[in-house]
Order: sequence, then structure tokens, then C-alpha cells
Amino acid sequence: MIGRLLHYSSPRARRLLITELVFIVATAVLQGAAFLLLVPLLQALLRGDTDAAWSWLTVMAAVGAGYVVTTWFASQIGMKASGALLDSLLTRLGDRLIELPVAWFGQDRSGLAAGIATQGAMFVSNMPYAILRQILIGFITPGTVLAGMYVFDWRLAVAMTVMVPVILFGYRWLQRAIGRGDVVHAEAVTDASNRVIEFARAQPALRTAGEGSIADRLVADALQNQHRAYRGLLVTGGAGIATFAGLVQLSLTLLLVVGAYLAVGGTVDVATLIALLVLGVRFNEPIVAAGDLGGGVAVARTTLDQLDRLAAVAALPEPQTPAKPADWGIGFEDVTFGYGDEPVLQDLSFNAPAGGMTAIVGPSGAGKTTITKLIARFYDPESGTVTIGGVPLPELGTATVEAAVAPVSQDVYLFDDTIVNNVWLGNPDMTREEVIAAASRARVDEIAYRLPGGWDARVGEGGTNLSGGERQRVSIARALLKDAPIVLLDEATSALDVGNEIAIGEAIDRIRADRTLIVVAHRLQTIMTAEKIIMLAGDGSISETGTHTELLAAHGSYARYWTERVDATGWQLTPTDAHTHPRL
Repeated sequence: MIGRLLHYSSPRARRLLITELVFIVATAVLQGAAFLLLVPLLQALLRGDTDAAWSWLTVMAAVGAGYVVTTWFASQIGMKASGALLDSLLTRLGDRLIELPVAWFGQDRSGLAAGIATQGAMFVSNMPYAILRQILIGFITPGTVLAGMYVFDWRLAVAMTVMVPVILFGYRWLQRAIGRGDVVHAEAVTDASNRVIEFARAQPALRTAGEGSIADRLVADALQNQHRAYRGLLVTGGAGIATFAGLVQLSLTLLLVVGAYLAVGGTVDVATLIALLVLGVRFNEPIVAAGDLGGGVAVARTTLDQLDRLAAVAALPEPQTPAKPADWGIGFEDVTFGYGDEPVLQDLSFNAPAGGMTAIVGPSGAGKTTITKLIARFYDPESGTVTIGGVPLPELGTATVEAAVAPVSQDVYLFDDTIVNNVWLGNPDMTREEVIAAASRARVDEIAYRLPGGWDARVGEGGTNLSGGERQRVSIARALLKDAPIVLLDEATSALDVGNEIAIGEAIDRIRADRTLIVVAHRLQTIMTAEKIIMLAGDGSISETGTHTELLAAHGSYARYWTERVDATGWQLTPTDAHTHPRL
């Protein structure tokens, strides 16, 4: 456990922990020495030797003073070590979450991350002083006492020594039992946390469903499962602690039996026997206390195991020296990718020219959004190659890809902060005036003027104070502020009304001249103005590519798709521009 704590510690935290451990060991040894001094002190008192008693009492007072000093230093350093360790754990967790591939977040991991960042990290950081200190004292102090007993009477010392393996076995069994129960409990807590977070986020939808919805049942089941796991942990832990305490008391019983036998036989005087029995009681007390806290080590180990599993998640491969793309064109070469057993994209190959707009259309589930995720390197394909400027993304590295690509996703998440700060995420190096100017291009200024507080109005968790269209405008403003050479628009205008859609379309037109745009959309105005259209089939392959005019003239799947969209939106076509410019 100590080695694992040091592994997750920063250099400062490591120094403080080692110093704390040194003082804890010194405290335990001094406490054991003070207990040992009870033997000659009691012997002198029982024999009426006042001078010897005062001498031993003086020595005990000196040892006690040393114990007080080391305890004080251990306490002060322990508090600093706990703070430094907490900072180290949270920093390691944050750094690791940033490094993890987005594929790891495909399942809801919010409960796991929240559990580690709150209860788990806090418990582990407090463990060295609050728990580990008591455990070390609980074994080092009796060890010191046991070693000293060999000086006074080796027979009683042997009687205590034979119980040491039994006590250690009981302690390890206690830790394993509580550890198994805590693993089950931690999984139940994670699932319950995920459900509660999901329940809170989905309130607008759930309230339309009324009481008794499936979400209510899922939350209730998760909480009941957590309660069952916690009860099981209490039963297992209680039984383990009681068993361990019984083993420790068995060692005291053995000491009493052997001591009585020696006293009856006359091989040990009564004064020495009483002193050694008192010492035996002091031998057992710290061990019982250590057993009570042993489960805390198992609980802390669960959090460290979770951190170990996070560290073991394979990250996307990164180059030692990132390559530089020749331009900002995008290429797919025989790309196959899926989220499970069934592939979403199969042997997909196409090129999106640099500085132009490529529209990706097709039926639902054809893999349109997946293409944008592969371009942003949220995933690497199972086979084939995705390139930017002719260079495969693994050779560019994630940092280069992230700097070059500005995604505007269909699902927009805003942090519970101000409007201006949510836009500022697009480029933290910009000034407030530049941020507001970029946000105004996406008509975010209209949102700011509407809300009390203006640009400093809070958007709520997830942006709940804004409408879907307003959240997307903030997301587009981020992309405009980032000023990346590649922009991915995944249904970015799907939640906007007509007036706002026109405004966003104008903003997009202003950046088309010198950027590569990949647009996933069903909106007819966007599709027909693209330099290249990629029509996907339902199985994730490409059925057709070309311009709007070329694909309509081919009378294939795109022409059928276009006709269906025109009929669905109520557009009317004039005879002269039926293949080019539909109009209301």
C-alpha cells in the first residue's frame, strides 16, 4: 500500500509521505519502549524499591517527551502530506482523463470519475495519517514490546510469538474480505451515481413522461442495489473484525495460561508476572485498533485499483516527432470501423478537397457522424487510413489534429458558467473583446442581450438555461473563435429557426473561402451549395459522389434522397431549375 501511494504521489507529496512515515515509526518505537519500561517500574514498586522506581519513572518521562514531540511532528507533516497527496491524485486523474481515447467514454463513466475525484481521492489522501498511522503503530509498537519481552522472560515472549502468524493471517483475511465487499459496493455506487446524474440531466424529458417512468425504476433499482451492497459490506466487515478481535484475545489468553503455569511452578516471581501481564495487555490493544482500521486500507485499495485500471487503458498511438500535413485536405482510404461486432463503415474511401465544402448525406445510421469522429481522431479506424494533407492521423498526433480541427457536434454541452466563458473555450488566448466579436458573428449577442447579466449570464449545467438552437450558436461561436483550418459541422443548424439558420449560414459562408468544411446535414440549402457531395448507403459504404447537379442527373440514390427531402419540406420546383435551385 505504501509503495502504491508513493507511486501516485508528486515529488513533494512523496517527500512529505516518507518524512511522515519516519516520524510514525519513531512514534511507534517510542510508545513500545514506554510500555517496556512499565516492567522494571512495576517490579521496583512491588518490591518497595523507591529509588529504582524514581529512576525508571524518569527514564519513562524522557521517552514520553520524545513520543509527544514525534507525534506532534507526524501530525503536522501528515496534514501537509494529505493535501499534497490529494492534489497529486486529482492531477493524475485529470491528466489521465485527458489522455484517454474518446472511445473509453463511449459508456457513461461520469459516476466512476466523480467517485474517484470526490470520495475516493479524499479517502486515500487522508489514509496515511488517519488509518495507516494507526495500523503501523498497531504492529510496530507490539513488535517493539515483543522484542523487549525476550529480555525479561523468553518463555512468555515465545507464548506471544507463536500467535503472531495467526494474528497476521487473520488480519490479511479481514482485509481481503472487506476488500471484496468494497469492490462490489464501489461498482454499485458508480452505477447509482451514473443513474442519478442521468436522471438529473434528463428532467425536461422525464417530466413529460410523468411518474413511474422507466428512468424512475432504473434509479430506484440502482439505489436499492447500492443499499444491498452496503449492507453486505457491513456484515462482512463486522464478521471479519469480530473474528480478528477473537484471535487477538486468544493470544492474551495463551499468555495468561503460560504466565499462571510459570508462577505456580515458582519459576517467575509475582512482581515480574504482573508487570509482564500488564505488558501483554498493552501488546494486544494496538493490534485490535489496527484490525478495526484494516478495512480502511481495503477501501483505499479499491480507489487505487480504479486508478490502476485507468492507467492501463491503451491510449491512441502518438508519434515521437509529429509530421506536418501538406494541406488541409482529408482522405479516407479503405476505412472500416464499428462500435461493436457490426461495422458502421466498410472499406470507405473518399477525398475532401482542401479549402472546399464536402457534404455527407445518407440515411440514419449510415455512419455520417462516425466519419466526423474519425476525422477529429476521437477513434482510430479498425483498418484503413484517415489522412489530413496526405499524412495518416497517427503520424500527425492527437495534439496536431485537435489544433487543426474545430468540431461543431449535434449534441452541444455547455459548462455551468457565463456565456462569454463558454465561447472563450474555443481559444483561451483571445481577449474578451475578440471573443465577443466572434460570438456576435454567430448571433450569440442576441442571447446575451436577452438574459439578465448579458455576456456574464450563466447558462446553467449543460446549458439548460438556453434553448437547443442557442446552445448550438454558442458551439459555432467556439469554432469561429478557434479559427481552425478544418471545421466539422454535424447537423449544426438542426435546432435553429429559419432566421437564426440564415444568420449562421452567413457566418459559415464567411469562413468557407480558406477552410476545409465537412458538413453532415439534411438541410437542402447546405447540401446543394457543397463542392462535393458524398452519398452514403445504409451499410456504411459510398453509393455516389459528385456535385449536386451531377448526382441529380445520374438519377440514382441521391436523386431519390433529394426528391424525398424536397417533398417532405414542401419545396416547389420550377421547370427551369428542377435540378439546381429548389425554392419555397
